[in-house]
Amino acid sequence: MNRKAIRRIPLDKFFDLKVDFAFKQLFGNDKNKKITIVFLNAVLKLTGRDTIKEVTFIQQELGGEYQDDKQSLLDILVKTQNADFINVEIQLSNQQDMTKRTLYYWAKMYETQLVRGMGYSELRPTITINICNFTMFKDNKDYHSTYHLYEDRILSRLMPEEDVLEIHFIEMNKFITLWQEEKLNALDDILIRWLLLLGMVDGRKKKVYAEIYRELEELAMKDENLRAAFDTWEEISQSPETILAYQSRLKYILDEEARYIDGINKGREQGKVEGMKEGLEQGLEQGLEQGLEQGRKQEQIELVKKLLKRHEPIEEIMDLIGLSREEIERIKSLNSAQE
Repeated sequence: MNRKAIRRIPLDKFFDLKVDFAFKQLFGNDKNKKITIVFLNAVLKLTGRDTIKEVTFIQQELGGEYQDDKQSLLDILVKTQNADFINVEIQLSNQQDMTKRTLYYWAKMYETQLVRGMGYSELRPTITINICNFTMFKDNKDYHSTYHLYEDRILSRLMPEEDVLEIHFIEMNKFITLWQEEKLNALDDILIRWLLLLGMVDGRKKKVYAEIYRELEELAMKDENLRAAFDTWEEISQSPETILAYQSRLKYILDEEARYIDGINKGREQGKVEGMKEGLEQGLEQGLEQGLEQGRKQEQIELVKKLLKRHEPIEEIMDLIGLSREEIERIKSLNSAQE
């Protein structure tokens, strides 16, 4: 297979599959059911008798949570041949509510199984898979985390014979970092191949990882499902109708993210004003404490700038200063803009 055989459009024309609209176009319909099944088995690491062999797509609306937004609809919800329910959610920006939203979605899916005349014993396992383009767990270096119900002390499963609750988080930024550090082998892990597909385009940064494309190109020569996904991805990325819908959805997500960040910044500014008033009311001592804290924060920022200038790895700066990757990246970005 030559390179022209796998790609007929420029790399920068491919949709970012971390945008929910594009993700659903590839994984959320009967036409591409085989691709969806392979992807789900890869995430859940199912083999043998447990392998998902068939899914039915379900349109599930969770009314009342949002207004004028698709997020009252689950991204992808399927029912397997064993009657298990699996929900896949893709989230491009961090609204600081992912954990509670996940539990809400899981609870609604589990609850809607129960119909008149049905016993509780008939409730089937319900699985939620969250693909996040941001950090969920700062203390966990793994990009794939799985949660079940456990007893606190001995960590035994509540229902070992049938886990009714299973929640996955896949953090794409951690995945891309590990891949760039050459710590992942796509030949040995099918899930890595599919996550490379999701990570190749960054719509928010308007960036395409050409090196990921080159690896996918080689992998697709031996993986017919990956090749089929690539062909479909290319097809949906050049349809006039889907291009318009994709661009509209991406703009909406980025606008919402900007409004969220703007709200946080305004809240911080308001908090500063209120803090100053409170400090004046409570006296000089508290004002001095606040000033010292701000001074320590500024010292941290200046130290980070110096370490970045010396090209120290971000991970080492995180350990040394105690700041998150996002905070360090923000300082780096602001410093670059000022230079």
